[in-house]
Amino acid sequence: MNSGDCKYIWQTPDWPNWRFDWAALAGPMAEVSRAQGLLMGRLADVGMALRDQASLAALTEDVVKTSEIEGEQLNVESVRSSIARRLGVDIGALAPVDRHVEGVVELVLDATTNCQALATRERLFGWHAALFPTGYSGLSRIKVGAWRDDASGPMQVVSGRIGRQRVHFEAPPADRLETETSRFFDWVNGASNEPPLLKAGLGHLWFVTLHPFDDGNGRIARAIGDLLLARADGSPQRFYSLSAQIQRERKAYYDILEQSQKRSLDVTAWLAWFLGTLHRAVDQAQHTLDTVLVKARFWQRWASTPLNQRQVKLLNLLLYGFAGKLTSSKWAAIAKCSPDTALRDINDLLARGVLRKSDAGGRSTSYQAVDNPRSPPRN
Repeated sequence: MNSGDCKYIWQTPDWPNWRFDWAALAGPMAEVSRAQGLLMGRLADVGMALRDQASLAALTEDVVKTSEIEGEQLNVESVRSSIARRLGVDIGALAPVDRHVEGVVELVLDATTNCQALATRERLFGWHAALFPTGYSGLSRIKVGAWRDDASGPMQVVSGRIGRQRVHFEAPPADRLETETSRFFDWVNGASNEPPLLKAGLGHLWFVTLHPFDDGNGRIARAIGDLLLARADGSPQRFYSLSAQIQRERKAYYDILEQSQKRSLDVTAWLAWFLGTLHRAVDQAQHTLDTVLVKARFWQRWASTPLNQRQVKLLNLLLYGFAGKLTSSKWAAIAKCSPDTALRDINDLLARGVLRKSDAGGRSTSYQAVDNPRSPPRN
C-alpha cells in the first residue's frame, strides 16, 4: 500500500513510528512544567488534610467530566462520596453510590494511584468490566472485558442520522488487535526517548487510534493518559484534571483527534494541543485549590457552631460551587425535608450569620454562604 492510498494513520507503512517537532514543543513543555511547579509550591505550603481535599476535588471532577465527555451524567455527590471513602478523606455524611459510579471511580483511581503498575491487557479488561458492570452500553449488549471482534462490521466513529451518517474514523481490524496492543503495552511499560509529558499525549492518541473495545475507548484512553501523567509527575496523588479541561474544550478535542487520524504520523499539532490543554488544566487547579482553602477557612470559622446534617450538607454544596441559586424550595428538595423545615434551617443560619441573602434580584429569595468562594471560571 502506498502512503497516498492511506486514509488513516494506522494504514501507513511506517505505523506507529510517531514523529514530532521537538523544537516547536519545547516551549509549551517548559510552560506546563512551570505551571505544575507553581501549583506544587502552593500545595507544599498547606497541610496534608488540605492536600487530600484538593486531590479529592480534582479526582471528583476527573471522574464526572471523563463521563460527561461521552454524554453521560454522573451524580457529583455520589462520585465524591465514593472517592472519599476509598481515600479515607472525611467529608461528613456520605451519599449513596451505585455500581456504575463505583466502576468509573475504580478506573480513575487505579490509573492514578497505581500508576507505576504495568499496563496490561488484563488490567485494561478489568477497567472495561468496571465501566460496564451489566454487560450493556445503554440498551446494547457489548463484549465486556475483551477486545472487540468486529462481528457487526468495522469499528467506526460516526455521527448524523441513519442514512446520512458521516464516518469520522475507522479503527484497525479486530484481527490486528493482539499484535497492535502488545506493541502498545511494550511501549507504555518500557523506557522510551519521548519526554514524559509527550509520552502521555502519545499514549492517549495511540490508544484512541486502536479503539480496541466495543465502547469506553475514550474514557480508557484518558485514563492511560492520566496514568502516564502521574508517572511524569512522580506522584500518584492528583491535583488537576485533564479530563475536565477536555470537556470544556470538547469540540476542539474531537476536531484535533479526527484531524490527527487523517494526516500523517507527524503528530506535532496533536501534542501542541495536548500540552496547551494540560497547561490550562493545571491553571484551573489553582482555582480549585482556592476553593478548598476558602472552604477550610469557612469551617474553621464556624467549627463551634452547632449545625444539623441538612445544614452541613447544603453548606458544603454551596462551598463547592452550587449551580444556580439556592432557594428554600431547592433546600427542601435536596435535603429531602418539608418546606417549613427548610425555612427553619435557613432562618437559623441567617440568625447565626452563616448564611446571607443574595444581592441578586428575582422572584424567589436565594441564599449564599458567608465568605463563599467564587466558583472557578468555566472556560
